[in-house]
Amino acid sequence: MPACVWVALLLLALAPAPQASAGGLPPVLVITGARILDAEGRGYLEDHDVFVIAERIARIGRSGELPLPEAVSRLNLQGFTLLPGLIDLHSHLLLHPYNEATWEDQVLKEPLELRTIRGVVAARATVEAGFTTLRDLGTEGAGFADVALRDALARGIIPGPWVCATTRAIVASGCYGPSGFDPRWDVPKGAQEADGVDGVRKAVRQQVAAGADWIKVYADYRRRGGDLATPTFSQEELNALVDEARSAGLPVAAHATTPEAMRRCAMAGVATIEHGFGATEEVLELMRERGVVLCPTLTALEAVARYAGWKPGMPDDPRVAESKAMFARALASGVTIACGSDVGVFAHGENVRELELMVEYGMTPEQAVRAATSIAAKVLRREHHLGRIAEGLVADLIAVRGDPLQQISVLRRPPVVMKGGVIVVDRR
Repeated sequence: MPACVWVALLLLALAPAPQASAGGLPPVLVITGARILDAEGRGYLEDHDVFVIAERIARIGRSGELPLPEAVSRLNLQGFTLLPGLIDLHSHLLLHPYNEATWEDQVLKEPLELRTIRGVVAARATVEAGFTTLRDLGTEGAGFADVALRDALARGIIPGPWVCATTRAIVASGCYGPSGFDPRWDVPKGAQEADGVDGVRKAVRQQVAAGADWIKVYADYRRRGGDLATPTFSQEELNALVDEARSAGLPVAAHATTPEAMRRCAMAGVATIEHGFGATEEVLELMRERGVVLCPTLTALEAVARYAGWKPGMPDDPRVAESKAMFARALASGVTIACGSDVGVFAHGENVRELELMVEYGMTPEQAVRAATSIAAKVLRREHHLGRIAEGLVADLIAVRGDPLQQISVLRRPPVVMKGGVIVVDRR
């Protein structure tokens, strides 16, 4: 087949049609030499090339099998492993580590402009770490700044990952922070308060209108400082919230750490439960039956323990012990587990720590890689666009040295990162 005909067929196969270059056709990039994680995420393709046109993977074929046009760019990754870009389903671009400033100080004292600038820096650190997609789960007092970040990133104004925005989490009155102030004062909250069936429906509608891609709800929390978390929304309220989001075509993520709150969320039909530290075997079984995904945020608890003085090698901090035990129960239950780290509690760009802890706590490296690629993409309802190296999908790719299916730590600081067909990191 003549090279011009082959390129034309590739162009016709792309949807939507890519933007043409000055020469009339978009450039073709061929990635050679790497072993390629297969579409199932369980093994590798050897001696294959990946052809990228515009932002998509146009073709995967045996090396030298297809003729190439003269004006082709080549990226030689001999000795590297090629994977899909990684996905973190629980991030906070507008927070920075709590050992730098407490959560309350960030919400109450840091100007919105400063927080947004920090978010720009955080986005760059994230993509340079190989995470090409984030679900940002709440601005924590920064209004709708995540929508602006998402749109700036999508337009290429600033470097960073693709972002799914949730804007302001929805909380019950009196059940979120900052708290502990003289009750005479109306202190700003880190989320949007709503009560009753009508109230939660209204909050969802407001957030959808403001640009939310997902809705987040806090299904339990502390009522007062020092109290244990308790469920905050009734079953009827959660049912209404999920139903309203579903009417708008949006899924719901739920912060839940207590068994009863998790049970209510699963019955209401949320898509994911975040944290889930107190999950019982019964609740995990209910989640599995109803297709609710767990994002365990193991790194957040480890980070908080570290800030309190705990270090690896010491006897487990109670928070670390709790997350280990929960994760073991979750693995045994068969519930779907996806990568969600709660980055922002700890440093942006350190997202891969979540995968390392998943493996340390009992997952295989292969399972952990899928949790941050194909499984996470399915949670986002983007499995036909992200999370795999397959023809027609977006060319979000990373190249690492070593075998991540055997040693998860090789995912740290990938030498090559591509987002949407554009190389954003090349540290070979």
